[in-house]
Amino acid sequence: MPKYYEFKVCGYYLYFTSKCIVEAMHVHASDEQLTEAGSGKFFVKENGDSVVQNKGKINDRCIRRIQKFIKENYKEMYRKWAAISDTGYYTGE
Repeated sequence: MPKYYEFKVCGYYLYFTSKCIVEAMHVHASDEQLTEAGSGKFFVKENGDSVVQNKGKINDRCIRRIQKFIKENYKEMYRKWAAISDTGYYTGE
């Protein structure tokens, strides 16, 4: 599973899977196991804001920190996403 970064943000790895690329760009936030069970899922808008689709086990403080990190790094993250997908940003549909 491709990680956006090798380090954790608020105790969670940020990643996507090769099967994720059929959807709009999003970020999974998970612990060591990198499984969708209990992980958060954030759809990323073209301005870097994100919409929480699934909170998982992540508390509200970490949700805000992860969203802030995504906002600050979304362009670099999108380049990693776009390297294997032609699906763009979340459009709310």
